[in-house]
Amino acid sequence: MHSDIELKFLSAPDGEKIAYKMSQGPAGYSGPTLIWCGGLKSDMEGGKATHLHDWAIEEGRTYIRFDYFGHGVSSGTFRNGTISRWSEDVMRVIDELSEGDIILIGSSMGGWASLLAAMKRPERVKGLLLIAPAPDFTQKLTYAEWSEDQRETLKRDGIVYVPSDYDEPYEYSRELMEDGQQNQILDAPIKFDGPVRILQGAADPVVPWAYSRQILDVITSDDVDYTLVKSGDHSLSAPQDLDRLLRVAKELSRKLT
Repeated sequence: MHSDIELKFLSAPDGEKIAYKMSQGPAGYSGPTLIWCGGLKSDMEGGKATHLHDWAIEEGRTYIRFDYFGHGVSSGTFRNGTISRWSEDVMRVIDELSEGDIILIGSSMGGWASLLAAMKRPERVKGLLLIAPAPDFTQKLTYAEWSEDQRETLKRDGIVYVPSDYDEPYEYSRELMEDGQQNQILDAPIKFDGPVRILQGAADPVVPWAYSRQILDVITSDDVDYTLVKSGDHSLSAPQDLDRLLRVAKELSRKLT
């Protein structure tokens, strides 16, 4: 169903192109637009993004998934990307492709980008659905666990390569790490007052559950549910995980319609 959606491109002021796929609710639709914000190195054709899109089409909800700068079929080189840039991509999608209320669905790094965008667009973003969200990961998870050797390599070469589950390694550039440091949000209140739903795997080796749980301590909203999935890994893409994701997306969408 989602495979019939036309691939389109949104132009950024610097000439870069953000690839996206979008389906509209029926005429007179007044519910929120759901925007999928994927993780580091992932793209909009992943299982969670497309599973939600199929449901959105079935239910007649407006839904957008996109590839960040340097990801998927968008233009740009991954190693030139930063958290600021990717969060600006989220805001560009909000500003230029959607109207009315927004629910941001952010996975891993997309959780960080979503939180940054939500704080900058409070009049638009009304709900957050975060999957293994990883705000501040460049400093507090990645750099914190690097060896002295890796830290020296970053200083000397301006880039560190770390194996990934994708075709090529993660490239952590000096720009990415410095920009990440500037955009940390876990050390002060995160001003967001809409409903927040967090799904987290207890067996996640990438974002430990105790890490993502810190969001509960700093986000200002009182309407926050944190679901810990005992056997859940980082991707939460098993059939039962996708069912759970759909249930939460439905609940949040109905609450904000």
